[in-house]
Amino acid sequence: MTRKAKLKRLGLFGGTFNPIHYGHLRTAEETAEALNLDQLWFIPAAHPPHKAPEAVTSFEVRLEMTRLAVGRHPVLKVSDLEGRRPGKSFTIDTLRHLRARLGREAELYYILGLDAILEIHTWKDYRELFTLCHFVVLDRPGYDRGHLQEFLRQEIHKDFQDLPQGGGYLHPSGYQVLFQHTTLMDISATQIRRLVRSGRSVRYLLPEPVRRYILQNRLYLSG
Repeated sequence: MTRKAKLKRLGLFGGTFNPIHYGHLRTAEETAEALNLDQLWFIPAAHPPHKAPEAVTSFEVRLEMTRLAVGRHPVLKVSDLEGRRPGKSFTIDTLRHLRARLGREAELYYILGLDAILEIHTWKDYRELFTLCHFVVLDRPGYDRGHLQEFLRQEIHKDFQDLPQGGGYLHPSGYQVLFQHTTLMDISATQIRRLVRSGRSVRYLLPEPVRRYILQNRLYLSG
């Protein structure tokens, strides 16, 4: 089989992953299963556009932690794509690259939280994003799905259509914005960093190899 054939249905999970934790991993597992994805890639941002460089652990460290977390999973993979590109890690550049590499026949599903998609108008070339892939929107505590319809029609395209049974919305390009229910875990990377800095345990919040890596490399002890 060619690489294109193997990646007929590809999920893309971007983020800082500083550090990756069980909330990320369980979300990826459930989404890959629900959408019958051939692969789901974790794509750590090398230079997140919305964060000050000094506030983010180095890309190489975050990439290694993500690899340790995913291990030899048959579907979940880790990509260093954004680390191989200079400058800020803009999602539009990643999607353009993958479209050129995989062709239009590949189905791309970009995974993000409801909180993130409601701020997508701050992203580079954000309207073009909806012409390159499907979006998979995850619920977030304190955010109402009902606000998304108005936002999409006002900020992205006035002709978004409702999908059946409240499943999401259809962009005129043919790509969809899909709601995906996953197990909600009240875990955050901010919480983990704070616990490490205060000398408290982070066991069972993230995979054991990642926990050991953090302790051995004395990560998150300041800042």
